[in-house]
Amino acid sequence: MPAPGRTRGSRPALTLRQKALRALARREYSRVELARKLGGADDDPAASEILLDEFEASGWLSDTRFAGGAARQRQGRYSQRYILADLKHKGIAGDTAQDAVSALEQDDYATALALWRQRFGKPPADQKEKARQVRFLQSRGFALNVVFRVLREQGVAADDE
Repeated sequence: MPAPGRTRGSRPALTLRQKALRALARREYSRVELARKLGGADDDPAASEILLDEFEASGWLSDTRFAGGAARQRQGRYSQRYILADLKHKGIAGDTAQDAVSALEQDDYATALALWRQRFGKPPADQKEKARQVRFLQSRGFALNVVFRVLREQGVAADDE
């Protein structure tokens, strides 16, 4: 028999604090992301800010920890430039994002070369295939000079660029 005031299958309304804790129990969030997630749930933005301040003070919410984890997760698959832009898009401050990317000690050329070998493994047969390989590496945030260096060192003639 359902509890008084509840119908079968319904859930009690969650408080703002409960919603935030549930979200943080699933994964890390930046402060901006969590505020955005909670924004539609509450009409009082001051209450959200107070709650976020409390979570930061208790160590449950940390932009530095989020940035480090997010950067490590993307390491080896994206360029430093891409990771930095992604962190900033998620609301991480520029200095915090730069520190997280710098801690990776990732070489963009080596990363691009490893990705190229994994995905393609052989020089392009024609201009269409070369363009496809260039687009792939650029979509991962690698600069054009790094992309052409990878291709050149893998046997693509320089005059094709």
